[in-house]
Amino acid sequence: MPDFEIPEEALSESFLAASGPGGQNVNKVATACQLRCNVFALGLAPDVYARLKTLAGSRMTGGGEIIITARKYRTQEGNREEARARLAELVARAHVRPVKRVKTRPSRAAKAKRVDAKKQRASVKQGRGRVKLDH
Repeated sequence: MPDFEIPEEALSESFLAASGPGGQNVNKVATACQLRCNVFALGLAPDVYARLKTLAGSRMTGGGEIIITARKYRTQEGNREEARARLAELVARAHVRPVKRVKTRPSRAAKAKRVDAKKQRASVKQGRGRVKLDH
């Protein structure tokens, strides 16, 4: 469900000094974007919320906020876009319901084939014993 719209009221962003490339610019300009999203303001279904909590892991605080820090680009705008894209992708992945596994059992023919193969191996190994010399 990638068309889920994240309301602007649920988001708050701040900019901080980033590490990485940029030379002296790094020390002067706060370009890294820290995006905070209040999960409860999204109005998610309980199962979607549970999956989002698992996917977010340590990025989710005890107060129900997801914190995403983007520092890939050297501009505030680039990092803002990346942080929002990562959040949207995370929420979209949480909306995907996992496929339930269907239990299967081996057929009678498959069981018989397995037993026959075991017997064949056993007879091969049996023939590897010490050679008895009859006197």
